[in-house]
Amino acid sequence: MTRPEVVGFFDRKTFSVQYICIDIESGRCAIIDPVLNYDEASATTSTESADEIATFVKKRGLTVDWILDTHPHADHLSAAFYLQGIFDAPRGIGEHVIDVQKLWKNIYNFGDDFKTDGRQWDRLFADGDTFTVGNLDARVMHSPGHTLASITYVIGDAAFVHDTLFQPDFGTARADFPGGDAATLYRSIQAILELPDDTRLFTGHDYMPDGREPRWESTVAEQRANNPHLQDIDEAAYVALRNKRDAELPLPALMLAALQINTRGGRLPEPEDNGTAYLKIPLDRF
Repeated sequence: MTRPEVVGFFDRKTFSVQYICIDIESGRCAIIDPVLNYDEASATTSTESADEIATFVKKRGLTVDWILDTHPHADHLSAAFYLQGIFDAPRGIGEHVIDVQKLWKNIYNFGDDFKTDGRQWDRLFADGDTFTVGNLDARVMHSPGHTLASITYVIGDAAFVHDTLFQPDFGTARADFPGGDAATLYRSIQAILELPDDTRLFTGHDYMPDGREPRWESTVAEQRANNPHLQDIDEAAYVALRNKRDAELPLPALMLAALQINTRGGRLPEPEDNGTAYLKIPLDRF
């Protein structure tokens, strides 16, 4: 199995990991889950995290084949649209993003100008779809549970598993957002664990338990052996564990801002007649 070079960029504010997956032979790459910085106190966006990725790509002389999101994120804004403006590469996401769009269109009471057919992306991936990054073969696994639209990208021996599994010393992702489901997440995790034992797994976040330095790479074998949420546990027990844990977690600080941007493919709302763009916050909904 081919082995891409994978470079991770950790965003400490949102504990998110952004990736560049590189085919060394061809010098081509995919950017996965890039972060658009957002300060909720001042409602300002900035591009430091995405610019770090862009600088790396340019310094290495790489060609970007894809800009990919694994799902519509609730904890950070996507910089996919911004980076497309730099690299002119197609943006992709899972086809079930249309279900997320419909769900959040209702929550935000968006008007008819908000289209829920996925047209905001260049490619909507279905389960089992294949594509290439340079000379690397890639395929898509639908991995719902955290969201309706979550997908895993398997590129060579690397699987980008987003918010399903976290590091083996931490556990697994929450499943209590609108459209989430713990039983579905359990089945998605089991499908990921059916990949070969030496498959490298790259997670979407790391919460640095006990203050250790951030990590984002493990293997299927390491997850099976060490992840506390996977030890001698069946679906019913996992659902009970996950639901209990999720009931104790606050909503992500950026969720109500992020979903407005991420269901638009990373586009900010259009400015109004005074030149300022506005976010819409549903009161007393969550």
